[in-house]
Amino acid sequence: MALESMSDHELRQRFEMLKGVEHHKNELILELLSRVDTLDQSYQQMALDHQRETQFNREGQLRERKLQDELRKLKAFMNRDPFVLVLIDGDGMIFEDSLVRKGELGGKEAAAGLWNGIKDHVHDELPDIPSDCRIVTRIYANMKGLSEVCWRAGIVEKASLIEEFYRGFTGSKILFDFIDVGPGKDRADEKINELFKLHLGNFHCQHIFFGCSHDNGYARLLEQYTEPMVTDRITLLEGVPFEKELYAMKAKYSTAKIENLFRSTKINVYNQPLYHASQSLQQHSMQVSSNETISPPIPNGYQSPYQPIIGTSTPSPAPSNPSTMNPKAPTWASAATSAVQIVSPPATPTPTLSSLASSTEIQRNRFGQRIDPPTVYDKDEVDRVRKMKLCNVHFLRGDCGYDPCTHSHNKKLSKSEMAALKTVARMVPCRQGSACDDPKCMYGHR
Repeated sequence: MALESMSDHELRQRFEMLKGVEHHKNELILELLSRVDTLDQSYQQMALDHQRETQFNREGQLRERKLQDELRKLKAFMNRDPFVLVLIDGDGMIFEDSLVRKGELGGKEAAAGLWNGIKDHVHDELPDIPSDCRIVTRIYANMKGLSEVCWRAGIVEKASLIEEFYRGFTGSKILFDFIDVGPGKDRADEKINELFKLHLGNFHCQHIFFGCSHDNGYARLLEQYTEPMVTDRITLLEGVPFEKELYAMKAKYSTAKIENLFRSTKINVYNQPLYHASQSLQQHSMQVSSNETISPPIPNGYQSPYQPIIGTSTPSPAPSNPSTMNPKAPTWASAATSAVQIVSPPATPTPTLSSLASSTEIQRNRFGQRIDPPTVYDKDEVDRVRKMKLCNVHFLRGDCGYDPCTHSHNKKLSKSEMAALKTVARMVPCRQGSACDDPKCMYGHR
């Protein structure tokens, strides 16, 4: 349509129409520009994030590589010098008689037998342990007491053979040691318990072989560990059959028995001729008046895990028939036949009957089992004293070895409280049971 033919009204309408289109166009352009700005900001933020993630990943890779190197070095350090520990209570885990009688040579044979037995068990039953793993052995015992027990039981011809045996045992392998703990109740037990705990958390120690089958007391130690990751690292060595409490725990632990190495029966000195002869000597000597001197030897208090020793001194040899138990040892029977004629040298006075009975006498029944004298006590007083948390060893023996001790040492006790404390202590069963021969033992014997 020609512009000349349009009216002013029509022209204005077309202008308004074009004006609206222009307005919509401008709005569209502004909206597009705003969208571009938003996308640009998002892009810049994502670029920063990507840069940061890239840097973080690079640092993480470097850190991971460093940690892997450190872990590799740590594993190499942990796997360095691996060993298994053989921990034995030598007062009860005693080597075979045939080995002990050979003295130093037998000790070397025993060490070789133990080393081979442990090596074979590790190879067959513990494949995860490195093949170059070393074997460390520690045996704790009272050398003097053990020597006299073996001599009096007729296992060896002379007590010194035990010392020679363990000298050969210790000298044959660099990491094999016998440690003499000396006389005293529970000395070997305490050392073994602490060494056991120390090495159980040692990552160089791959496994522990624990020789303790003769003593229920070690059940208190083992019952503390119930997790499989701990119990799998322990093998119980069997010598004599496991005692009742240990036998009940066998299912939780691996067990091993090295044939022809350790005794499978306990030493029983009561069945030996020396014991019966010494009993006759004591009964004969009890008939001597209290003003006369007495010749029987005084018990030494060796803490035998089996049966106690009656006397430690050796009487003067007298001609007699050879003993089937120990032909080279002097017999108590020969001393018993001449007990009345034995007179001590004037320069060395011997104890009287009354002093001997009051200081070292241990009551036993006709089977040689220790029995406690009857006691009368006030139950309420005993319960009261028990709640005071007193140290039994300090007050009753005077030789508490714990530092610090968890029980009280500072109370001043009356006579009635001391009597009640003795009753409290007797309620705790003695580890040695009726075989205990410690004159100062304060525990109960059944």
